[in-house]
Amino acid sequence: MTKVRDRFASLTSRLVVTTVLLVLVVSVLIGTATTFAVRSYLTDQLDHDVASALVRAERPPIGGNLPSPDGAGNARQFQERPGFAPGGLTAYHFEDYDPPWFGWVTRQQEDGTIGDVQLSDDALAELAALPSDEEPRQVDLDGVGSYRVLVNEQGTVVAGLPTADVDDVVANLIWWEALLAGMAVLASAGAALLVVRRQLRPLREVAATAHTVAELPLAEGEIDLTERVPDHLTDERTEVGQVGSALNTLLEHVETSLAARHRSEQQVRQFVADASHELRTPLATIAGYTELARRRPDDAAMLGTALDKVEEESGRMTSLVEDLLLLARLDAGRPLERKPVDLTRLLVEAVSDARVIDPDHRWRVDIPDDLIDCPALVTGDELRLHQVITNLLTNARKYTPDGTTVTVSVRRGGFAVHDDGPGFPPDLVDHAFERFARGDAARTRGQEMGVGLGLALVDAIVSAHGGRVTLRSVPGDTTVDVTLAG
Repeated sequence: MTKVRDRFASLTSRLVVTTVLLVLVVSVLIGTATTFAVRSYLTDQLDHDVASALVRAERPPIGGNLPSPDGAGNARQFQERPGFAPGGLTAYHFEDYDPPWFGWVTRQQEDGTIGDVQLSDDALAELAALPSDEEPRQVDLDGVGSYRVLVNEQGTVVAGLPTADVDDVVANLIWWEALLAGMAVLASAGAALLVVRRQLRPLREVAATAHTVAELPLAEGEIDLTERVPDHLTDERTEVGQVGSALNTLLEHVETSLAARHRSEQQVRQFVADASHELRTPLATIAGYTELARRRPDDAAMLGTALDKVEEESGRMTSLVEDLLLLARLDAGRPLERKPVDLTRLLVEAVSDARVIDPDHRWRVDIPDDLIDCPALVTGDELRLHQVITNLLTNARKYTPDGTTVTVSVRRGGFAVHDDGPGFPPDLVDHAFERFARGDAARTRGQEMGVGLGLALVDAIVSAHGGRVTLRSVPGDTTVDVTLAG
């Protein structure tokens, strides 16, 4: 059973078998209907001939003499009447005779002459038992054969004709029907196999594409997934085209996902490398000053300097670790505090702090008239939103020269920070919000370079609030736009 099931597991086999079965069933139904129709027609014709034979049998014999039950010569008178055909059956009932029933079957002898065969008592008894309702019936008489017989209304005459000719015609018809049905089944099997294989060839091409993709190493590294189903197999008006189009869509999605995964892996590797590098520098500084202090324990000035550097580098590492921890928490989907926040107040306070820290820049806050009496409220974490604003202002302060005008514009659902400084390097604009992305050291105005997490934190915090941040920068016109949900 398993072997049979495996043999017909393919779609081609099932379609061919289904087609062959349909042809076979239709052939059997047509053959059966034809057989019954022909048999019914021939039987009706035979019944008509039987009725004619009964009429002839009821006529008086030649010369008016009644036949004798014990003499074939008198019975010959019935055969000599016109219309008596060989093979006909005739039986009579006469109450004055003993036995009352006698009859014969007229047959052609081997020498070509016509002779009579007397009916046996059992055959006559079976005929005598027939009802006289003038309905043709079929009887099987021992030693005689199968006959269609008819009894007259008085029940005294029985006439019949053999069904052998009808049976031979029907048997011959059935044989031809079986032969033609077999030929139709073989022809349909061959045609179905040819057509199905031809029609399923595009599906095999689609499967070949899927197998080719399945053999590609997709576990790691950069994936070059260029395999696609050919365009002529992606016509969605056809079933195969729908499969091909769906597979192409799936492959595009897989390619995009694998590319995103690879980028993420590369970013993680780069992130780890950058974080290690950023931590290694202060650690090396701390280790160096600690070793120097150990070698010169009597030098109070050196000890003070060493402690100051250790404290400075420790603070730097603490800030870096806190930023990394915050990014990790945001990446893990840690929920932030969700409370109404007065965005107008936050921006005004942040700009006031920046003005105190760096009076050499021109700091402005642009508040529309409709927000003066009705502040812009958003739902979020006030501490983290303040960090977003502070990071953006710090970035503008550190990477623009003195005299640069920094304008913060508030609106409902967000704000923008604009400056007229030199702008971001063109090659950094598309990567400005990536972690450890840093610009040219010449733009820091002699200040210490940051670690490149400020804008990455801005993007992560805004995304955690369901918003988005965009950057547009050309020399003299740089704008960071923040949109917050709610």
